[in-house]
Amino acid sequence: MMATVRKISFYPLAIKHLDEVLKIEQVSFKTPWTKYAFIHEIQFDKSVFKVLKVDGRLVGYGGFWHVLNEAHISNIAIHPEYRGQGLGKALLLHLLREALDRGVTKATLEVRRSNAIAQNMYAHLGFKIVSVRKNYYFDEHEDALVMWNDDIAATLAAIEEK
Repeated sequence: MMATVRKISFYPLAIKHLDEVLKIEQVSFKTPWTKYAFIHEIQFDKSVFKVLKVDGRLVGYGGFWHVLNEAHISNIAIHPEYRGQGLGKALLLHLLREALDRGVTKATLEVRRSNAIAQNMYAHLGFKIVSVRKNYYFDEHEDALVMWNDDIAATLAAIEEK
């Protein structure tokens, strides 16, 4: 039996993507971003947001804020029907490559203490827990783990070697 070949592509987030992005946002987060928050990201010159499409269907999105030589990963989500297929990793790697192309050398993010799946993915991509933000997620008073990757070029080189 032959494996199904899927076409994975990335595009800059645009207004035309917002309805699909908002649907994924609603099913992914307890406190979803609003349409206006995404519009702000599209217009903000320090923000880099991408959508991920599989065979032409928008199934994920993510972005970062470019601040000096750092990328602050602000949001990553994959549609529930497409989780567990490596697409979150592919999206994060794409964002890290984009950051590196813009002169960024390190990246940071916050992740819920309860989100072990995301923490494992980030750890496999060179992110390390450096601190805790108590009650960062106000919806459930959950702590955020602050993770850093201090050398995204080395992370990307190691992955491309494999």
